[in-house]
Amino acid sequence: MWGIIATWRMALEGIEEAEKILIQDGKASQAIETAIRNVEDFPYYKSVGYGGLPNEAMEVELDAAYMDGDTLDIGAIGAIKDFANPISIAKRLSKEKVNNMLVGYGAEKFAYDEGFESKNMLTDRAKIHYHNRQQEILQQQIKPYDGHDTVGMVCLDNDGKMTAATSTSGLFMKKQGRIGDSPISGSGFYVDSKVGGATATGLGEDLMKGCISYEIVRLMKEGKNPQQACEIAVNQLDKELKERRGEAGDISVVAMNNKGEWGAATNISGFSFVVATDTQEPIVYLTKNINGQCIHEKASEEWLNEYMQERMKPIIKK
Repeated sequence: MWGIIATWRMALEGIEEAEKILIQDGKASQAIETAIRNVEDFPYYKSVGYGGLPNEAMEVELDAAYMDGDTLDIGAIGAIKDFANPISIAKRLSKEKVNNMLVGYGAEKFAYDEGFESKNMLTDRAKIHYHNRQQEILQQQIKPYDGHDTVGMVCLDNDGKMTAATSTSGLFMKKQGRIGDSPISGSGFYVDSKVGGATATGLGEDLMKGCISYEIVRLMKEGKNPQQACEIAVNQLDKELKERRGEAGDISVVAMNNKGEWGAATNISGFSFVVATDTQEPIVYLTKNINGQCIHEKASEEWLNEYMQERMKPIIKK
């Protein structure tokens, strides 16, 4: 019995690669790293890895995390620049007894010392997005922040081991050094092989206010199935933020337990996720929240085609 679930349509090709590994009794650690590297390497996904949208200084600062559900080992990096595949750096860091979260120069020095590939992660396409957004801010007085679609995954292998991982470039035009929820244990991700795992995407500053990934795992430990746990956690945090602050940012989550059962929930329209199990080929779902209950529908071929066309269409500097 195996399974893997991920946030957003952009994870589909990576999930298909992970499926090949898991079918052959491969490890959850290898499958999840392979899947996330696939997303990181594709330059048209502008919120993760190579081609990720830059901060206010037009620098690409990346965050990533990895967690082992058997040992509870965690590796997390934040605001790392000029290194490919931050997920692999985070996974390597999880093997250390201490110093398991590194940011900025410290993360970069660790990556360099460990022989990871240095690479300019700012693409010409991302530069055009940056300059266009500057013009939009001046002309339309819109907010600069956009494009915070973290790829997060939870994986179960045939040995019953579970892992969780995340990778993101964070908010578009964020402040230098800004860290969101993605590399924060309990907020952006959490996994326990005895129970299950969860991962989140959306506005990190609000996701951190509820430690939402840990909350989902806690609810599953109390006996809730993954779908129930996701819905309870999202609805409660959304309600709490609106009561205390008057508004709630984007909150979307996916989860899987150690039986391979899965769930997803959101407080926005347009959230997509990908699931594959030993009984289900990789499928992209769209979900929407209707009075607290999330309804999942399989994405149509038309939707899937439009998704890729939109992300790969030529862009022109304004």
